[in-house]
Amino acid sequence: MRQARPLSAIRTALTSEASGGLVLMAAAALALVVANSPLAEAYAHALHVHLGPLSLLHWINDGLMVVFFLLVGLEIKREALDGRLRTWPDRVLPGLAALGGMAVPALVYLAFNVGAPTARGWAIPAATDIAFALGVLALLGPRVPISLKVFLSAVAIVDDLGAVIIIALFYTGGLDLPMLALAAATLAILVALNRFGVTRLAPYLLLGAVLWFLVLRSGVHATVAGVLLALTVPIRPSPGRPEDPSSPLHRLEHALTPWVTYAIVPVFGFANAGVSLGGLAPDAVLHPVTLGVALGLFLGKQVGVFASVRLAAATGIAQRPAGASWAQVYGVAVLCGIGFTMSLFIGGLAFADAAHATETKLGVLGGSILSGLVGAALLGLAPVRARVAARAGAD
Repeated sequence: MRQARPLSAIRTALTSEASGGLVLMAAAALALVVANSPLAEAYAHALHVHLGPLSLLHWINDGLMVVFFLLVGLEIKREALDGRLRTWPDRVLPGLAALGGMAVPALVYLAFNVGAPTARGWAIPAATDIAFALGVLALLGPRVPISLKVFLSAVAIVDDLGAVIIIALFYTGGLDLPMLALAAATLAILVALNRFGVTRLAPYLLLGAVLWFLVLRSGVHATVAGVLLALTVPIRPSPGRPEDPSSPLHRLEHALTPWVTYAIVPVFGFANAGVSLGGLAPDAVLHPVTLGVALGLFLGKQVGVFASVRLAAATGIAQRPAGASWAQVYGVAVLCGIGFTMSLFIGGLAFADAAHATETKLGVLGGSILSGLVGAALLGLAPVRARVAARAGAD
């Protein structure tokens, strides 16, 4: 008898992802409070204290976030081979929505920054924060059909894959070729372990630590090492048991999920969301970076995602999520403008000298908060409108 398909962490942990989003919201709010309190100086100083070769902020962004990207890579592989993205029809709708939701925000940003050095930040509003978005959906409860939650999760997975590719291609500094060659050799060993059927996690994790160090020194951003490691972790212990939940990938994914959701991402949010609002000049609010990021997230995301879904449905390429009205789909498209974690991360890469850190944070916070509030309002009203329409049709 065919063994039941085990659910991946991204599906079985929808509620934990959502509650993790609420924890992330609390961490971001706490960062804003601290950055605008008498503790602001101590907060900023602590983040720049050096622990060995890196500051505390760099350990968080280049070290802890590697684990976040490792989990992202595991989820991408899991969903592509054995999950919601395993077949072409499964991939079409979230794939198109994610592509539209990355391209349009980038164009909106460039409309404000084209020809300027700040154009380097074009990818900042291109990402969706799944934890934050699912946290908002959790507050709405059963008023949002499960199909939309799964759709949002799938869009975020494809979105994360796009963000990883963007980081690797566009936010890589000067390359150290010897270190890059050693990293490639380490990756080849990891692939060989997979090919030879090694299922113990310890060798993968030990070599993964080596890979992280070599990638960090090579000039490619260190978080790419997390995704590369994830792609080598076996998804099944043997060909005869292709859906065994005890496979290395399943075990590592489920072990990492609570740590990433409740510890690593909130710590990242607390370390990166703090921005002092005292004496903030109007120039900062109206700066091209602030406007490009905020409007890219709020307007660009909803236009890109919703237009892609409508076009796919109109051409028959795909169908809208089952049991969801167009008003609800639009509400979720607006929620995709919550770009907190990945947007702040890419912002740190785009403006590594922190010259535009305040503008980036203002744009991310403004666009994300506006997307969350408007998206939640639309989804909260959509069921009422659907019932009224249904009642009118019955009459």
